[in-house]
Amino acid sequence: MNTLAALRSALRALASNKLRSMLTMLGIIIGVGAVITMIAVGQGATNRVQEQLKGLGSNVMMVFPGGVTAGGVRLGAQTGQSLTEEDALAIAKDVPEVQVAAPSMRTGAQLVFGNTNWSSSIFGTTNDYMEARDWALSSGRLFEGAEIQGSAKVAIIGTTVAAQLFGDADPVDQIIRVKKVPVTVIGVLASKGQNSLGQDQDDVVIVPISTYRNRIQGGSPGKLKRIGSISIKVKEGQSMKVAEENIKELLRQRFKVQPGGDDPFSVRNLTEMLQAQEASSRIMTLLLAAVAGISLIIGGIGIMNIMLVSVTERTREIGLRMAVGARGKDILAQFLIEAVTLSIIGGAIGVGIGAIATWAVGHFAGWQVSMTAASIFLAVGFSAFVGVFFGFYPARRASKLLPIQALRYE
Repeated sequence: MNTLAALRSALRALASNKLRSMLTMLGIIIGVGAVITMIAVGQGATNRVQEQLKGLGSNVMMVFPGGVTAGGVRLGAQTGQSLTEEDALAIAKDVPEVQVAAPSMRTGAQLVFGNTNWSSSIFGTTNDYMEARDWALSSGRLFEGAEIQGSAKVAIIGTTVAAQLFGDADPVDQIIRVKKVPVTVIGVLASKGQNSLGQDQDDVVIVPISTYRNRIQGGSPGKLKRIGSISIKVKEGQSMKVAEENIKELLRQRFKVQPGGDDPFSVRNLTEMLQAQEASSRIMTLLLAAVAGISLIIGGIGIMNIMLVSVTERTREIGLRMAVGARGKDILAQFLIEAVTLSIIGGAIGVGIGAIATWAVGHFAGWQVSMTAASIFLAVGFSAFVGVFFGFYPARRASKLLPIQALRYE
């Protein structure tokens, strides 16, 4: 019996017991659909973290002011504004692993252009901030040295601000008001999207840090050099851990921290945090796929059970085939093809159900999902393997029947 004839025979046998065949395939259908959906959900989470890593920039860490103690009570992080611009300059100069260190200050403010207004985040920083974040410009230019030193009324805006204030018009060289201070837009940042907290990174206005201090924030002269954070980019190929330790050691010396004392600052390795999150997402994807794969195993057990029943029911048929010249390998191939056909048909239906479930999760739950061809081939290939593995024993049992005993079977 050739393969095509065996396939036709297998389909006829399955069609003769449609309900039993469908119930047998149910485990495979559920297993394949679950594997595809779980991998899509896990891959979507991984892709989301990778987008955040790309948006954050490579080899990035942040330095924030530490907490303070008031009346014996330790307050939270960033309650003590102890960092200065000089600290950022010292980090960039004295820590060999650091490429740039950008001081920055931040506040919220209302923006006005003509009859349009929008509330956004205002950053006071330097050009090093864009380099640290790998943040390119879509149009315009960066700050000039004289503008940073002279508190020039210029700004670089994000794409969200550009869309809200200017629509489709070109924002460059237009004047907007930030806290009633007129500033000229000299550049527009490329889109970064949302960060890991769901905040829109493109909803931002960046001005020179001197402009922020002297024109937007104001304040007493004693606080002019205080900053809110330092954005640091470590050189490519350098150890983030070594850079972090060197930064901490330098700041301890500058703040004259005694051995065993609390650091008046905190250093956060944002890249490693997101990389750890990405690794967790990958592990979770594998775990979800493994749990879903259990359904495929259960479906395979169901196939083996039904094929054993089928061998028993068709013992006389097997004996008759052997009596007219069928060989053991022909009987083996026939029943093995039936088992594999059950698995492949169930896998194909499972792919359709998995695609629908993946769409539903993305559409109704709002999760980011990613259904790939690799996950489909993996699920269908595994289901075919299950058919071969669990169908082999019943098929071999059928092929070992003796024609005389099979013909006498009642």
